Amino acid sequence: MPSERIPRETIAARLAETGYVADRELATALWMMDTLKRPLLIEGEAGVGKTEVAKALALVHGAELIRMQCYEGLDANSALYEWNYQRQLIAIKARERSGESPESIEARIFSEDYLLERPLLKAIRRKEPPVLLIDEVDRADEEFEAFLLELLSDFQITIPEFGTVSALSIPRVVLTSNGTRELSDALRRRCLYHYLDFPDVDREAAILRARQPGIDASFALQVARMVAGLRKEELRKTPGIAETLDWAATLAGLGVSDLTAELEIVHATLLALLKTHEDRARVTPEVTARLAGRAA
Repeated sequence: MPSERIPRETIAARLAETGYVADRELATALWMMDTLKRPLLIEGEAGVGKTEVAKALALVHGAELIRMQCYEGLDANSALYEWNYQRQLIAIKARERSGESPESIEARIFSEDYLLERPLLKAIRRKEPPVLLIDEVDRADEEFEAFLLELLSDFQITIPEFGTVSALSIPRVVLTSNGTRELSDALRRRCLYHYLDFPDVDREAAILRARQPGIDASFALQVARMVAGLRKEELRKTPGIAETLDWAATLAGLGVSDLTAELEIVHATLLALLKTHEDRARVTPEVTARLAGRAA
């Protein structure tokens, strides 16, 4: 499917076709991003599906997904480009033996053949606009954030040995943040904004049915209610949507179709949802029985 601008009224349906069940606010934010050609900053807790938004968006537009994972100490070179130093050294030695001048060698080794594209350079050199996912931008430091802001404003970069590279197309940019540090006002002004929360029970049940078509609707609702109850138990690590999908698939594989009828199995399989020793200790069989009873 070629890249295209999708009407606001149909974008949620197109996302659902990819298995991503979006609420109306998110669908509107994605439409505005496409219409205004602005990056979209999505904040929310880990596990709410921020990264999946970009993946679904790429599927909807039939576009390439280019992902840049941010981390502490990330610098411009790692995000933009690097030179293939090993190939350059080999080329230098070979050309020195042939008697080629240093100036000629330098001109040859700092050419397209030796340039390694990293995510940001790759994103602006595509003829068809890709989806650029800048994941967990809050993990990068403020200096990198300032550099990123400049790139997102001009969509061009200058490589000293190579020249200025301007965008062949403007990528659809999705930035995600878990809120580990406060982002600058300058970056927020440059972006549209959406806060993505854990889905309500009905939407999480819809996600289960979309990702696991064979699941019974009433059982999907039970699972969603149970997970919603767990998220209120003051856990150290709140289970995300991916964990819900894993748990539902596990229960289906074991033939469970009613949480209250298989409490021992339900409790034993909570390891798909509870990922720390403290959380496993907190959710006792009695807590499991209480939550399952409320979910039924």
